[in-house]
Amino acid sequence: MIEIGVPRMALVVLVGISGSGKSTFAARHFASTQVISSDYCRGLVSDDENDQSATPDAFDVLHYIVGTRLRRGLLTVVDATNVQWEARKKLIELAKSHDVLVDAIVLDVPEEVAIARNAARPDRAFGPHVVTRQRKDLRRSLGKINRDGFRRVHVLRGDDIDDAVITYERAWSDRTELTGPFDIIGDVHGCRSELETLLRTLGWTVTPTGAVHPEGRTAVFVGDLVDRGPDTPGVLRLVMGMVEAGTALCVSGNHEQKLVRALNGRKVRVAHGLEQSLEQLAAEPEDFRDAAKAFMDGLISHYRFDGGALVVAHAGLKEAYHGRASGRVRSFALYGDTTGETDEYGLPVRYPWANEYRGRAMVVYGHTPTTEPEWVNNTICLDTGAVFGGSLTALRYPERQIVSVPAEKVWYEPVRPLTSQYARDPGVLDIGDVTGTRYVETRYGGRVKIAEENSAAALEIMSRFSVDPRWLVYLPPTMAPPETSALDGFLEHPDQAFDEYARAGVSRVVCEEKHMGSRAIAVLARTPEAAAKRFGVTDGTTGSVYTRTGRPFFDALTGELVDRLRDAVSPLWDELETDWVVLDCELLPWSAKAEGLIRDQYASVGAAARVALPEAVALLETAAGRGLDVGGLLDRTRRRADNAALFRDAYARYCWPVSGLDGVRLAPFQILACEGRATAVLEPHSWHLDVLGRLSSGILAPTRHVYVSLDSEEERSAAVGWWSELTAGGGEGMVVKPVEHTPGRVQPGIKVRGREYLRIIYGPDYTESLGDLRGRFLGKKRSLASREHALGLEALTRLAEGDPLWRVHETVFAVLALESEPVDPRL
Repeated sequence: MIEIGVPRMALVVLVGISGSGKSTFAARHFASTQVISSDYCRGLVSDDENDQSATPDAFDVLHYIVGTRLRRGLLTVVDATNVQWEARKKLIELAKSHDVLVDAIVLDVPEEVAIARNAARPDRAFGPHVVTRQRKDLRRSLGKINRDGFRRVHVLRGDDIDDAVITYERAWSDRTELTGPFDIIGDVHGCRSELETLLRTLGWTVTPTGAVHPEGRTAVFVGDLVDRGPDTPGVLRLVMGMVEAGTALCVSGNHEQKLVRALNGRKVRVAHGLEQSLEQLAAEPEDFRDAAKAFMDGLISHYRFDGGALVVAHAGLKEAYHGRASGRVRSFALYGDTTGETDEYGLPVRYPWANEYRGRAMVVYGHTPTTEPEWVNNTICLDTGAVFGGSLTALRYPERQIVSVPAEKVWYEPVRPLTSQYARDPGVLDIGDVTGTRYVETRYGGRVKIAEENSAAALEIMSRFSVDPRWLVYLPPTMAPPETSALDGFLEHPDQAFDEYARAGVSRVVCEEKHMGSRAIAVLARTPEAAAKRFGVTDGTTGSVYTRTGRPFFDALTGELVDRLRDAVSPLWDELETDWVVLDCELLPWSAKAEGLIRDQYASVGAAARVALPEAVALLETAAGRGLDVGGLLDRTRRRADNAALFRDAYARYCWPVSGLDGVRLAPFQILACEGRATAVLEPHSWHLDVLGRLSSGILAPTRHVYVSLDSEEERSAAVGWWSELTAGGGEGMVVKPVEHTPGRVQPGIKVRGREYLRIIYGPDYTESLGDLRGRFLGKKRSLASREHALGLEALTRLAEGDPLWRVHETVFAVLALESEPVDPRL
């Protein structure tokens, strides 16, 4: 048995004369989708696989398909003769352009065998001279094919062809099976004491030759362990011991690479702290120097962890390079990208690749010292200049917690003062953050795509109508109704919501009264100073109340409304230990914001129906009295008149007079975030309702609610009865939510609206066409609710973690953009 190992992501070039069995070999060892045959491509462009005049076009198609597959990271096998250097060269160049490895498998069979095989195939019209010519080309190639640029060349002859077994080799960078938890540590640069302090702060037990964490965490070092600091050998000894013991992994930094070259006697410029490392290592035993050199020389460019969700590279890595292998990839991972310019200190100007990063994976790196670790498009730099007197920083993954310890002193004077890596005012928004097609990474729903046309629509609304974006820290998601009820006369019913959550594994839900008002987000700061500190608002205002699309409810009265609310929620400042809070509410009455809609749309329909339908009934009754057969039409018109009266009663229940803010009330039902806590994620709904229920103020309205254990038929029945009472009395209905925060694809909330309220939504006579309405499609609405919910939670988490405005605004804007997707507005 001959074992041939090929990378899982690579180009495999089959080489052999016509009739050598390449297609048979490929079909035996590879999936049909992985094999791209020149004969097949010739057939694609000419309808004849033997049409040699189509060969140039066929190879254009072949190279395009191969390039597309390699760009997508798929193993690809080229089945062509490839006996000439020019043909192999193009394929090797194609592989290198996509930063994948390329192997060759040569099937070297005798000429007479190949000729006999071709003669037995009626589709092979060419003569033996073609095989003879190919055999000569192959003979010339075999002596130098190892120098073509292939990673490996496997030459198979005789029985080895049939005995060969293909095995797949994972890339050295592929540690996707490791999910953590990880402690990712920034550039150490010889600061052994700070490293030990940081490890102990992270909970590690540390010795001079290793460290272990009681919870089984793994340390990941981003490189640049050496140079500049006081104890490069001590750092190497500790990290080498951890790696050998399996408690740590380490990628290469540019300083390790340069130190290895120096230790190998290569000519390098002894600068930037290299002189300290050489001096310190000279005092170490030779066996340690050899071990350290072998360790550093064996470090790879980057690692992929957690199913590809985490990438660690010394200088970072753009998405196209993740998991790839080439000199270009390694260079980027070690040195990053530069503009080709130098700054006033004579140092290269780094190209801010992270500003353009939109990848799915979190990228953690170092290399460029900065004052504070900053999240930029799901990337973070952990080099906080420990050797320059800054701090040594680690990132806990998946917790996303930053842990830093201060440097003990300035060990090495920096050439360039430490600054923010991405010199950007955190309170300034950039239109480039929100235009075009974008992908927003969330912790609670993965990557969310925002189409360019949706972004354009949101930008129009945001720029013309929204509140001050400094207050615009959250927009609530849309909410889907339950699956259609089969009960007679009902379109929506609580049973379907309960059943859906039970199937999803939710054991307990809360049913909250759905106020017939307007969704409102209240952002409140305790004092003007608190508003300035967290939200950057320095005009003396202390909050904002806005609609679910970011528009102000009131213009001149907003300040007064904020003041009243601030007083109403004042107990929260001390209870939550916060100077600001974000609340999810309903603003009542509906008519306070929707008066124009009620007057122009609903009231006009109601008024017309009240005038026209009684007249129609009277005329039909007269006609019936004269013996005309109008009984069916009369019954339908009477029902329509009754429906019109119910329609008017439905919307009138939600209207009461207001003067200024007199009569306006807010019903808060969730504390979204406060200082240091994204409470919408961290706390169950029972906590929110309990805390808010203790507030007492004339401007606040309570949110009535009941809890339901879904395995209790008694509690389910009681909740249905409560809903029936609410809706029979004119209430809109209720919202059913899991009591505990439930990640994944479970709907965050399901609205169950009452029979009479739905007349406002679907029209006075909707009960006459329930059969048609039961075919409504909910899939798009549900998908939208899940995506917007994930974005909203991400915005609140970024806000609570202290992220700059533009980071929070990215996700808020994305919610507004998704709202422009075409979805039935009645759902």
